[in-house]
Amino acid sequence: MTRTWYVRTITDAAQARIVTARLAAACGVTTVERTRLVTALTAQLRQCLTKGGAWRVGVETVMSPAGGDFRVEVAPARRRPEDRQPPWRVSVPCAEDADVSGAEHADDDPATLAEALFGADEDAALLLERLDEQEALVAFHREELHQTNQGVLALHAELDAAGRTQRELFAAEQKARKEAENARGRLTFLADASAALTASLNHEAIVRLLPALLVPRYARTVDVWLFDGADEAQRSGPHPAAAVLAARRGRPQYAADHPGGLPGVDDQPPSALDPGRPLLCIPLLTRRASQGVLTLSPPDERWDADDAVMLIELTRRASIALENARRFEHNRDIAETLQRALLTDLPTTPGLSLAARYLPATRGLNIGGDWYDAFRQPDGSLITVVGDVTGHGLHAAVMMSQLRTALRAYAVDGSSPGQLLTRLHQFLHRLRLDLYATAVIARFHPDDPTLTWAAAGHPPPVLRTADGQVETLDAKPGAMLGIPLKQEIRDHTVPLPPGSTLALYTDGLVERRARGIDPGIQRLAEVLGEFRATELDEDLEGSADRLLHPLLHDSEHDDDVCLLLCHVHGGARRQGTPRP
Repeated sequence: MTRTWYVRTITDAAQARIVTARLAAACGVTTVERTRLVTALTAQLRQCLTKGGAWRVGVETVMSPAGGDFRVEVAPARRRPEDRQPPWRVSVPCAEDADVSGAEHADDDPATLAEALFGADEDAALLLERLDEQEALVAFHREELHQTNQGVLALHAELDAAGRTQRELFAAEQKARKEAENARGRLTFLADASAALTASLNHEAIVRLLPALLVPRYARTVDVWLFDGADEAQRSGPHPAAAVLAARRGRPQYAADHPGGLPGVDDQPPSALDPGRPLLCIPLLTRRASQGVLTLSPPDERWDADDAVMLIELTRRASIALENARRFEHNRDIAETLQRALLTDLPTTPGLSLAARYLPATRGLNIGGDWYDAFRQPDGSLITVVGDVTGHGLHAAVMMSQLRTALRAYAVDGSSPGQLLTRLHQFLHRLRLDLYATAVIARFHPDDPTLTWAAAGHPPPVLRTADGQVETLDAKPGAMLGIPLKQEIRDHTVPLPPGSTLALYTDGLVERRARGIDPGIQRLAEVLGEFRATELDEDLEGSADRLLHPLLHDSEHDDDVCLLLCHVHGGARRQGTPRP
């Protein structure tokens, strides 16, 4: 079907619009598409009327097996050559079984035209109703979208809050971790420093160790002021007023131009000696009184409170270490003084030279057990003895004195070395003091060119002859003195030609923890064999010093060292006549 109208006036345009709407409805065009078509056509006709002239409106229905198209075209009634704009066209789908017969003469009958007009209005009303529904649906979706946006915003706010909380928790965790690491570092430092301080029993070494431990980690400068009760003038030296207050009050003092706020510490004005430097003065307290003051300056501007608490605790432990060191040194001095007082002055014997050395242990309180002695028997023989009491300190020194006295008493009747050791064993066993002893006794007789000796659990004597040959007298010794065992200690004899030298000693001279005792005895024999005969004959005292040096110079000895050299002069024993 094809229809054409010519539009010159607004009436023609209205008639063309109504007929087109009627034809579209008859061709089965949907209401929405029909409304859109009529709206677009109306707008185009308005433009045509504005331009003026005659316009042709053509409507064509094209049917095919696949469907139909309802086409509308608006163009000038007479096309001029200067017109460049193409005709306006629009096409909408229509139904295949559309009935277009009733629309053939829609423009001839006024009733039909009116009906078409009302139909177009009904279509517009239906479209508006549909549009209202769509707008309501759009409003619903818009509200739903708004609610969703509000939920998303709330979720974002919650996520932001959760993120802030997480960041705060992370920062708190990092801070706690750092504080824990700092606390662990302080505890580790305190443990290591305490071990280093208590490992030494020399108070001067402890004083030197404190600055080495604290600078530069916890202090920039460290000053240790130790009191000496016999020298009160030392207290009036140039020390900060806060240090004097700390000593008098027994409390830590902080001197600075600002409050320290340190726990357990009193704030004081800045020191006149150095006003620009904060000072922390901590007393070195003992159970009786203060023995000094530790004065520190901070590594930075001030101390952390936890660092100050750690420094106060370290100072307390340093105080204990200093007190223990001083008590140890005091007891050591007493034991060493007693030990030396109990050692015998060696007798002078024609034809025989004696040289003795006693060296206290360089470490620890391992003094008071080693001893030597030399005395004459009624028959004119000379008894020499070197012994070692187990244990150390004053108790061992007193026990050594008792053994020496008992030995001299037993030797009055002229007993042999083995008999003397047997009696000492019985004497010590009866005392039941849980102390034992080792000893070696050698007897020299002016009329006898032999040496008689006996040993009880003691390192063997070393004998050097005039020709430089060295022999270790390691015949089977007896057991230690005082053990719960009945024993008879035997005598041993060995030739003693003129020029011979006998070395009696304690294990402190030859025993080292890392090597044992046998290498030390061998080393002693080697050093003794290197002497010239004239050295021993002319200067036995100097030879004793030269003998000790190679054996002790390379290490500190943990035990006392006792050495007794007995040198028989060359040609001294002839017909029992001593050499003048």
